[in-house]
Amino acid sequence: MAVRVTMADVARAAGVSTATVSYVLSGKRAVADETRRVVEAAIADLGFTVNTVARSLRTGRSSIVALVVPDLSNPFYAQLAASLQEELRMLGLHVMVCDTKADRDEERAFLREAVQQRFAGVVITPFRLVAKDFLTLSEAGIPAVVSADLRFGDTDLVTPDARAAMRAALTEVTGAGRRRIAMIAGPRDATGGDPRMELLRTLAVQFGTTLPGRLVVRGEHTREAGATGFGHLMRMKHRPDAVFCANDAVAIGAMDKAEELGVGIPGDVALIGHDDASFASLVRPRLTTVRYPAVDVGKAAARLLIERLNGRVTRKTVHVKAEFVSRGTV
Repeated sequence: MAVRVTMADVARAAGVSTATVSYVLSGKRAVADETRRVVEAAIADLGFTVNTVARSLRTGRSSIVALVVPDLSNPFYAQLAASLQEELRMLGLHVMVCDTKADRDEERAFLREAVQQRFAGVVITPFRLVAKDFLTLSEAGIPAVVSADLRFGDTDLVTPDARAAMRAALTEVTGAGRRRIAMIAGPRDATGGDPRMELLRTLAVQFGTTLPGRLVVRGEHTREAGATGFGHLMRMKHRPDAVFCANDAVAIGAMDKAEELGVGIPGDVALIGHDDASFASLVRPRLTTVRYPAVDVGKAAARLLIERLNGRVTRKTVHVKAEFVSRGTV
């Protein structure tokens, strides 16, 4: 019969206390990076796992964390899921990915399911939810972490710090002589608003240009919406010479339409995406974008969730730094 590896076994192998092993697993206290690496190596070598059955009986919760996203076909969310699972697996928590297709009814249905199944927690990128929709989770004692540009109620938040990255993007765009800036933005009824558009509009003025309302087209955060929006912009009498996109999927759709219309990228129009999804460096020309690192978002969300599971009650925000990535579309 196989011998169960204990936390004490891990501590002896790593040369640390059992408390230190517990802190690495729970995130309850800070642990030096080198110590964390030694403990994680010992955990992997020994095959240590948390007894999730015992914990479930003790807490009345399952070992499932729901990751609720608006579009799983977007590689950004696949990377986020992998990062979140990597951070949670040593605690014996498992990630279940729920794709809402940006539909409000689906979003609410997944939150209800989390309550009914007594999930350990929820990490969510809401698209059409409002703050009161999260009350069902808080009333059931299920911690939630929101990954978004804006806060939703009293939930923890992982959010981008993109001002410097967007400023760098505008520096490159305007430095190339582009002045007629447009944006293919998200839908008007997205309940998180459109902070990326507002940030671009605010900063554009500092570069001697503007983002007028007539040069903002809206649609879902999809490749198809990008193609439709870019086509609309190119039919204008005074069409833009630089187009910012809500995300990289939208930007790829814009590139599709540019090829169809015979519009040169970047010769006729500069194009800037957002997120730096895995395909952004594979298309030709390679997509210039604002990198919002999905791996870092997953790590931050996991740490916030672990802290909640270990008793933190005050809400917390983590800012993940975005970075401008200059490639071939400006």
